[in-house]
Amino acid sequence: MKKRLVALLLVISVVFSLAACGKPKATPTANPSTPTPTQKAGEPTNGATPTEAPVITNVPKTLDVAELKFTPGTILRMACGYNNAKTGITFDADTAKSGITLANGKTYNTGDLKPTWVRMEELFGMKFEDKYQGNSAGNEFKYWQEKLGEVDMVAGSAAVLSEYGEEGYLVNIAEFLQYMPNFKAYLESNTIVRLSITGNTSTGAIYFSPYFDGVDDIERMPLMRTDWVVKLLDGDGEFTAASSKDLAAAKYQPYMPTTGTVEVEVVSLDGKKVEKVTKDYGKAGNIVKAMNDKLASGKLTGVEAVNMLRTYIDTAYNGYYGKNRSNLFIGQNAAWDADELVALLRCVVANSQTLNGKDTIEGLFARENDNLQRQIDMFRFAGTLFGVRGLESRADFLYFDNNGVLHDARAEKDTYAAIERLQDMAAEGIIATSFMNGEAVKTENMLKEDLGFMHYDYNQTQTIYNENGALDSANGEKYMAVMVPVARWYDGTDANGVYMRFTESWRSVKTDGWAISKSGVDYKGDGKMTDKLKAALSIIDYAYSPEGQILMSYGPDEFIKKNADGSYVTFSFNGKDMPVIADATYEELWSKAKGNYTNYARMYLGSTLSFLKSQAFEYQCTTRVGREGAGHISTAIGLGTIKHPLLAVADNMWYTSIPTVLPNTTEEATTIKGLSGLSDNFSGSKGKYNLLVDLIQKGYSGNQLKLGSADAVINAVKTDEKMNIETFLYYKQEAWTRLVNYYNTLKK
Repeated sequence: MKKRLVALLLVISVVFSLAACGKPKATPTANPSTPTPTQKAGEPTNGATPTEAPVITNVPKTLDVAELKFTPGTILRMACGYNNAKTGITFDADTAKSGITLANGKTYNTGDLKPTWVRMEELFGMKFEDKYQGNSAGNEFKYWQEKLGEVDMVAGSAAVLSEYGEEGYLVNIAEFLQYMPNFKAYLESNTIVRLSITGNTSTGAIYFSPYFDGVDDIERMPLMRTDWVVKLLDGDGEFTAASSKDLAAAKYQPYMPTTGTVEVEVVSLDGKKVEKVTKDYGKAGNIVKAMNDKLASGKLTGVEAVNMLRTYIDTAYNGYYGKNRSNLFIGQNAAWDADELVALLRCVVANSQTLNGKDTIEGLFARENDNLQRQIDMFRFAGTLFGVRGLESRADFLYFDNNGVLHDARAEKDTYAAIERLQDMAAEGIIATSFMNGEAVKTENMLKEDLGFMHYDYNQTQTIYNENGALDSANGEKYMAVMVPVARWYDGTDANGVYMRFTESWRSVKTDGWAISKSGVDYKGDGKMTDKLKAALSIIDYAYSPEGQILMSYGPDEFIKKNADGSYVTFSFNGKDMPVIADATYEELWSKAKGNYTNYARMYLGSTLSFLKSQAFEYQCTTRVGREGAGHISTAIGLGTIKHPLLAVADNMWYTSIPTVLPNTTEEATTIKGLSGLSDNFSGSKGKYNLLVDLIQKGYSGNQLKLGSADAVINAVKTDEKMNIETFLYYKQEAWTRLVNYYNTLKK
């Protein structure tokens, strides 16, 4: 049977992600209670910076490769873009309107190539014909799959592109690596990348060029109105307020211990070292239990709740935080957990008059409370809060146990225990009612109207609201990333679990890529390259050159700041000199895209649509507040106090990042497709359905599938013929076994 590896797997990149904020990562200090997983030779230790691939130098440029010379004016028909009509290689009518002038002083009209692709035409002498229909990659390929002769390059999902490549419809790029010096050098410097994009474990075929959207760094982070935390918790004496509400009846029960102690490591407040702090439940009790007991015997006002939380912090941490108690949540030395967050949320919601002068504050919310694509971030956050793997997996809901056996979170009791805790939080009114009701309320509304306290999302795009008018920074309003919480994680090193910080939200690679249509470029599979094929291969190769990486991230040179001699003005980003964007580019990014780098790059420059994206441009567009919070997290990762999945094969497989797609055979893939209930009932796409979100919003009694308990859900997932998760796991495990075997042959 044919073997297809479509796993966009375990990537080690020259360029690292935004959250590093330009600071070098220090060697992590080991935590005796949470052993760092043993690595294979030459692989990075948990929390440390991976070995950086050598910078590609002294290799022939694509333009100088004789075998890739093609007739000037060769036309490539491009069915390529990111995910909608605004993010293709040409300007759509909505963006261009009657003509749009960019920071380079040039005016563009509907249908004109965006600057990045104008530059590609100038460099290579090819011409682009835009055939992109404005779909997501998966839907774009679906549109063209029966008429691939009408396009030359096409976007698609990794799994489908490999499938169609194996069936003979797409060019095997690996046949021509000897003519692609930049791409070949990159793959040779990063063996695992080569493995990741191999579509056939027997022939070594590659059917698409991958998209690296930042790798080996944290992705989503908890984000919080930190000025409100300071207002509630800091200072001498007791908290007072002219008005507060009574807390709702207690529903949420303690997650953390109620007796004994828990010791965790934190980064010192100055960010220079690792310290140990103790949560002393014997001395302070559990704050949730204390509040619940008080509520059981009577009412608890918002003012009383704040003072209970203040006293708890002073006692449980033996005065470690002093009068700056807010640092438990927002400091570099933060050590908060789920119970402490629930106590804080109770205090926030009950003290709206003090915090925003209104009758209500929404606690936890989603970026778009009516959009399933964003609603699922609620249960992703639950995984981080309550120590549940698979809720933020790179593939489906899959994760490895410490022995390398695959599990699926949809069939695990811990998943539904976490969902039930969210249900309890919602019953207390500390999850946004707009989320529970699926109302069209977004982050900007929440912040601009001072209604929202916290959500879980991307740092750069959300902390923009500190500078785009949603917040009044003059009054000290501040929305920023805060530390990952402490939770109990079962990594296999202790039967009782390990209390540590761990995030499953770890950047790997996108699941999409661009492929070359065989019939489109008229390639017969005989090794003889047509002009169209040469042009398409040239694009891919150039995108992985140092110059190409800059073009595909920043756009052309006129958007970059230059010295008098024409060289780039640079800054140090993760140990590399990277270009600084031009002042006019920076101003335009705010005026046209409200500071959102990816929207600006895709909609106006035509960059970051695919290939290898540097985060250096994005970093320059991150607000001061955004850099502050992300910097705290980056320092903690560097010092080893936040663990994460590894882009390497660890001896303790619990720490190994799941491949984005596993290499199932055609027959296996057909069987998996037949399990449509899994994708239908656990979707993450806008307008679709997700049972976990439904359970948060409607509970076991009101969900669409009418499943009345966690056991009923798990039983349905396992036994329903359209879900049958055990069959799904069997074939995924088979695919992983073949992948490991192939990986071992590459190492020989």
